[in-house]
Amino acid sequence: MPAFQEYFDPSHQMVRDSVRRFVEREILPDIDAWEEAESFPRELYLKAGAAGILGIGYPEALGGSHEGDLFAKIAASEELMRCGSGGLVAGLGSLDIGLPPIVKWARPEVRDHVVPQVLGGEKISALAVTEPGGGSDVANLQTRAVRDGDHYRVSGSKTFITSGVRADYYTVAVRTGAPGFGGISLLLIEKGTPGFTVGRQLKKMGWWASDTAELFFDDCRVPVGNLIGAENMGFACIMGNFQSERLALALMANMTAQLALEESLKWAKDREAFGKPIGKFQVIKHRLAEMATALEVSREFTYRQAAKMAAGQSVIKEISMAKNFATDTSDRITNEAVQILGGLGYMRESLVERLFRDNRILSIGGGTREVMNEIISKQMGL
Repeated sequence: MPAFQEYFDPSHQMVRDSVRRFVEREILPDIDAWEEAESFPRELYLKAGAAGILGIGYPEALGGSHEGDLFAKIAASEELMRCGSGGLVAGLGSLDIGLPPIVKWARPEVRDHVVPQVLGGEKISALAVTEPGGGSDVANLQTRAVRDGDHYRVSGSKTFITSGVRADYYTVAVRTGAPGFGGISLLLIEKGTPGFTVGRQLKKMGWWASDTAELFFDDCRVPVGNLIGAENMGFACIMGNFQSERLALALMANMTAQLALEESLKWAKDREAFGKPIGKFQVIKHRLAEMATALEVSREFTYRQAAKMAAGQSVIKEISMAKNFATDTSDRITNEAVQILGGLGYMRESLVERLFRDNRILSIGGGTREVMNEIISKQMGL
């Protein structure tokens, strides 16, 4: 995949090379077994932390590196996806949705205690927003936190939480005020807090290697000092966090499509039918050309929005467009890849079979395709 000079500089290439070596050494030899086991060793967090991968994009004072360098983060994320398991990448990277609110808005003593442990891989961070009855309707979340002296009493539940089983620190969206977006806050809740229990690991269509869980809060007492940001200002924090998450999902979709295209190209050159490689047939050549074209457009548009984000520009509409376009593109390319590989594409031994399954969540997570269109429409004044 080309590293475009206008986005990536030599330092980004160094990040890319380092992460690629890590993937080749620490992940690829075992990824098929981890997928079948629907888990990967917790030790991988420690290895990724020691290699400096988890800390990319975070402040040096907290154990990070390349603070504010979005394209260093992108380079690392793309190379992690070369392991071919969206679930592993989602699980290993759950800190990137759980930790930013803590870095930006938590009390210094909380931030300084939590963040270095997570960036070092000693502890795991997760974000808990989605509820069984809410889905994308974040403004209507029901988990309630009632102030009681120097604690909040939290009651409610969350579901579909990435790293929900093994996380140590949970950034939890709760209702502290009136109905609607104006009554939402964020709390840091630690595993082991009385009244907080983790449910079963959920079985999923794809992302097998990530653990996904339900969380339950039954009069769980959380110190007021664990409030992240101001009370009743959590919705704005969540929405700001979503922009980065949507960029990450667009990048993941583009890399899913990239891997599927690469597998299709290899197969088209190697597989023979009727006396010649199938890539010599016009129907396959044109299909591959269209797949490659769609991917180039999607990747360039995504990078452009990332560049705007890095420059401090607001891209609420455009990042929603990028997520939808990238996931539409990965839908198409993973589907085409299975078709090109035929029977092999339907087999678990085939990478494209996993890519096809893993891809399906990308237009749902971080805000569904339909919610993205609502956001785009509102930004257009409709």
